[in-house]
Amino acid sequence: MKTERLELAAALLLALAAVATAWSGYQSSRWHGRQADAFAKASATRVESTRASDVANRQIQIDVSTFVQWVDAYAREDEFLSDFYRKRFRPEFGTAVDAWVATRPLKSSDAPLTPFAMPEYKLAAAEEAEQLEAAASAAADVARINIQRADNYTLCLVLFSAALFFAGFSTRFQSPRIRAVTVGLGWVVFVGTLLWLATFPVSLAV
Repeated sequence: MKTERLELAAALLLALAAVATAWSGYQSSRWHGRQADAFAKASATRVESTRASDVANRQIQIDVSTFVQWVDAYAREDEFLSDFYRKRFRPEFGTAVDAWVATRPLKSSDAPLTPFAMPEYKLAAAEEAEQLEAAASAAADVARINIQRADNYTLCLVLFSAALFFAGFSTRFQSPRIRAVTVGLGWVVFVGTLLWLATFPVSLAV
């Protein structure tokens, strides 16, 4: 009777561990796929961030170039040239220049040295680059989390395989006591791993 119970316990452990092993392998594959998608998204977003940053750098160069010409005419009170260059300011830069001129930079020692130091000087392209870089970093963080989840499922797969080994190996022993110990070890590994696995998030194909 005891032998039959041990055989039943071993057979049940074999069946459950086999299912758990297959499930762990499936989940590990799913999370590896999701981390690959997240890394791809992070890479693509970072490329867009770099592109926006390049645009912002070019805009700054244009602003500096036109400002140098304008401020020379402005300081010499050459209204014709001053108006000529002022009309060629980008709208974002023009707002900052107007605010800077309002501080009376030629007379006030408290005025900012250039309009580039004004809070009004903002580049939409630079802000877009920062937002994209933040999104890329967030996607990379998600990818790293998914890698860890995949690794956890892979470890579960190994542990369930160990439970399978104990269940299968127990049949080789003639001694009921040794068989009981071997099956018991298998069940301990299986239950412990199953409880740990129950805390993991699940990824399913839709």
